[in-house]
Amino acid sequence: MDADVIVIGAGAAGLAAARRLAARPLRVIVLEARDRIGGRVWSYSAARCGTPAELGAEFIHGRAELTRRLLRDAGLSAVEAAGETWTYADGALKRHEGDFTLAANLFDAARTLAVDESVDTFLRRCEGDPATRQAAAAARAFVEGFDAADPAIASVRAIAEEWRSGVDFAAARPVGGYRPMFEYLRDACVAAGVEICLSATVRRLSWRRGAVTAEASRAGGRRTVRARAAILTLPAGVLRRGGDEAAVAFEPGLPSAKRKALETIEMGRAVKVVLWFRTAFWERIQNGRFRDAAFFRFEGQPFPAYWTQVPLRSRLVVAWAGGPQAGALSGLAEAELIERARAGFGAVLNEPELAHEEFEGGRTHDWSRDPFARGAYSYVAVGGACARETLGAPIDGTLFFAGEATSTDGQSGTVNGALDTGERAAIEAAAALEAGAFRGRDA
Repeated sequence: MDADVIVIGAGAAGLAAARRLAARPLRVIVLEARDRIGGRVWSYSAARCGTPAELGAEFIHGRAELTRRLLRDAGLSAVEAAGETWTYADGALKRHEGDFTLAANLFDAARTLAVDESVDTFLRRCEGDPATRQAAAAARAFVEGFDAADPAIASVRAIAEEWRSGVDFAAARPVGGYRPMFEYLRDACVAAGVEICLSATVRRLSWRRGAVTAEASRAGGRRTVRARAAILTLPAGVLRRGGDEAAVAFEPGLPSAKRKALETIEMGRAVKVVLWFRTAFWERIQNGRFRDAAFFRFEGQPFPAYWTQVPLRSRLVVAWAGGPQAGALSGLAEAELIERARAGFGAVLNEPELAHEEFEGGRTHDWSRDPFARGAYSYVAVGGACARETLGAPIDGTLFFAGEATSTDGQSGTVNGALDTGERAAIEAAAALEAGAFRGRDA
């Protein structure tokens, strides 16, 4: 055996699992298809802007105890997101004082539906009632923007359960971005003896109880790794995809329950464009009216949401589209996406010429086309009750599963959810290996 455990993927879940296993201590090899760690966390440093641009995950949602503990251990800190929200309506930007709690409360009735249905079907009834029309519109926008989900596909019962059980709309950001925290995790793994092998795409995983063989392709050849168990942290969009350049062939194949669960776990679409400007000009216009603006919302634009880095002062702005609106942008070249985002920000502020003059550059990444992601983050489709639990369940004490799509406490789609599931899978794997070792001695 080359190792006790193979961890497939060096994102949040994979690194958390590897670190936990190495502390046992167990021999761990991490196989990562990308040429970097982080997975769907990707911090890009723009030379012209001091604030790191997060092309993937950016926020810390809710209490996120594991994330915040890792930040403290690494000597880092987080800053709570704060500031004003401005919404474009009737030809002008207006302060938005709405509370998404009303939108979340709207879903309470969905938790007891006898038969699951789509978010769209549920909200259409609410939109037909004057008493709930406004809350329904906010709920639809939030499902598309926050969950990156298509309301026509998303399970209303799953959304209702997740919002009620774990979603916390409060958010923070790691100061300096996520990269330092992930580098700390990587260094902790290496110090504990973990081997992290980058640019190693697992093509085939052969397994039987107590034995796993991973065949990975690398530049210039292949690598075969044998171990007693494996933890898979691949995104659901990659696991469910056959014949793809990033797909893994399982021998024997995954059980039917696991395949069925994957059929009802969708990958949300999101298009995120990071823009940086010569100055934070929006803080000066209209006598500093928008100096403390954190979010701008402008329905009807290709990018319906923009956010600044408030309370930190920065020249960086993020444009965001989720769900069907992100789908409408699919296939556009990076330069076109950046131009639409820049033009949209100028339109929001009614300062198109100033936004053009101040613009310095932009960056984006198409996660839906990324073969190692196939989407932004997961949501559950109609009929997917218990799909996350099923996806995360171990197979025969040998294959273990982690990643945000396996989070069952409302933290799906978050870095903390991925970290938690990585630790959970590591504990499960270590227990199975220990039980196997005792059985072997008894025999």
